[in-house]
Amino acid sequence: MDYFKKILRFAKPYRSYGYLNIFFNILYALFSALSFAALIPMLDVLFDKTKKVAEEPVYRGFRYIKDYVQDYMNFRVTQYSGDDDMKGLVLVISLVLILFLLKNFFNYLAMYFITFLRNGVLKDVRNQMYQKITELPISYYSEKRKGDVIARITSDVLEIQHSFLSILELIVREPLTIIFTILIMFGISGKLTLFVFIFIPIAGTIISWIGKSLKKKSDDVQREQGQFLSIVEETLGGLRVIKAFNSESRFFTTFTTSTKRFFNFSNTLLNRQNLASPTGEFLGILVIGVLLWFGGKMVLVDKTLDASSFIAYMGLAYNILTPAKAISKASYGVKKGNAAAERVLEILETKNPISEVEDAIDKTNFKTQIRLKDISFKYEEEYVLRNFELTVPKGSTVALVGQSGSGKSTIANLVTRFYDVNEGQIEIDGINIKQMTKKSLRSLLGLVTQDSILFNDTVRNNISLGKENASESEIIEAAKIANAHDFISELPEGYDTNIGDNGNKLSGGQKQRLSIARAVLKNPPIMILDEATSALDTESERLVQDALEKMMRNRTSIVIAHRLSTIQNADSIVVLQKGNIVEQGSHTKLLAAKGVYKRLVDMQSLGS
Repeated sequence: MDYFKKILRFAKPYRSYGYLNIFFNILYALFSALSFAALIPMLDVLFDKTKKVAEEPVYRGFRYIKDYVQDYMNFRVTQYSGDDDMKGLVLVISLVLILFLLKNFFNYLAMYFITFLRNGVLKDVRNQMYQKITELPISYYSEKRKGDVIARITSDVLEIQHSFLSILELIVREPLTIIFTILIMFGISGKLTLFVFIFIPIAGTIISWIGKSLKKKSDDVQREQGQFLSIVEETLGGLRVIKAFNSESRFFTTFTTSTKRFFNFSNTLLNRQNLASPTGEFLGILVIGVLLWFGGKMVLVDKTLDASSFIAYMGLAYNILTPAKAISKASYGVKKGNAAAERVLEILETKNPISEVEDAIDKTNFKTQIRLKDISFKYEEEYVLRNFELTVPKGSTVALVGQSGSGKSTIANLVTRFYDVNEGQIEIDGINIKQMTKKSLRSLLGLVTQDSILFNDTVRNNISLGKENASESEIIEAAKIANAHDFISELPEGYDTNIGDNGNKLSGGQKQRLSIARAVLKNPPIMILDEATSALDTESERLVQDALEKMMRNRTSIVIAHRLSTIQNADSIVVLQKGNIVEQGSHTKLLAAKGVYKRLVDMQSLGS
């Protein structure tokens, strides 16, 4: 129930719909019971047992309410029909029809208003989950499968709507229907009603026994669904490699193994869940059978109950079965919903380790330098950087070179605050970046990565990602600086051409130039280039390198380079080995030193 309470807080903005639902559910429950009770006068007329009552009866208190209602109905039938019994029958049938009509009308209104609450909660949970997904640090997703996260925001949230939120419909309506029905049943025969109370604890015990393992079974199903969604996501992302290595059968085997587990988990869960309905129905019919025997004895032998009241009583007893079954099903829903809510809340309640301090500084400009001050950092157990020092003056270009795993990209991740340092601090103009708002920090930075991350949208929208209200001329100017305007103009719809999923309609060089145009349009004072040309052919590299040089003019740049030919003009080249600086200086100075940098240059010269 803790999870239910946590999910229920999302219903607060829609509580007015909840109150209207409760109001109409009360009316539904009342008229549901009255509609069956109204059968008694109709049956009395049919069995010709209606007493002719010439004078309107006097109310003598609640104790005699049953006699008063019966006499009042007989009085009205007598007044309306006179000597024509058919007229009395028409009156009673009309009353029954009106009561059933009102019952169903109020049921519709109750369902109508709860729909807004249910769908509103569904929308808000998904919105908050998406917001949380974008807020959480990149490190969170190195541990989570993307497919599992997708499963949580889709099927798990939907399960909450089907299970938890359906309970909101039952909390008022079904219990009140049972209460009102039992009150009328007591009014007809208290002795007979005691049998109903024997049924409730027996049914409750059996239903509880069936539902105990549902949460675990449901958890298995949801987890496995996340597993095969992850396989689908990975397959779509790596389809080119899968086909090139003829690995379709291997991935198909992995997928079918997962779906087979899902098949088995689902069968176990649904079979256990499906046991609820027949069990509840059998227990209900068992009680009906006992009531028929005991009530029949009261009518035929003891003569303590008349036939019309007994028939109406049986209708009322059967009227309890539907809400009782709904409540038992809802208890299974809670078990299933608990598993889904736990998975959803795990994301919603995850604390973001990269948080902002109170009264964080909203820094809007860059004046002097970036300084990495005695920083140490580790992704897991082993330190990638230890006691690392680096200063990048304003207006200079600092290149970071070294073998893979030396810590180059880690520095880019730390300056952009995708990760936080374990020790030391990173300062911009003497201010620790942890003291700045994340938005203002990232507004000062432009990022071009080795993998050109583009979106399934138009060229225009991809370029204007960092500046949504950019004008046409600004977008074209940024594209020209990035050497992208010419190829964009040749696309079928120019800047309005959709570039496909991750820009797959474009070549590698074209995608990279769009990424550069995006960074140019943002126009940040600090630029971080993470191996921006390493994946390109020579012709594309020349165009991209030219675009990068134009972009870096009059800017502060941190360049992580794989191809050393691209950073010869850098003001300072920093050579890294295992997270430590082993050499630092200009291209000419480092070549003259004949150290690690010279060796790296010679290796690349031989390789080319």
